[in-house]
Amino acid sequence: MNPLELVGAEPGPAFAVTLDGREITALPGQTVAAALWAAGITSWRATRGTGRPRGVFCGIGVCFDCLVTVNDRPNQRACLVPVRPGDTIRTQEGTGHGD
Repeated sequence: MNPLELVGAEPGPAFAVTLDGREITALPGQTVAAALWAAGITSWRATRGTGRPRGVFCGIGVCFDCLVTVNDRPNQRACLVPVRPGDTIRTQEGTGHGD
């Protein structure tokens, strides 16, 4: 495809997902992290020992600061997981296993 054909391209229609029961809007092609950032949310995990807030650090899946629980699957890297209509996202405490 010629990149010039993408000029003026627009994403498909927005859809709803939830973060801790709060509905937010996401766009097709966004990662969970991008959708959260677009909603003004910059922290969605607390560290195991001290409970310090974390969000995106590297943005490319190398670190583990952006972990969330998506559709009951803990330890998902928000910067890598594509958001899908109806996803249920939860902030994560420590390992996300209730320990």
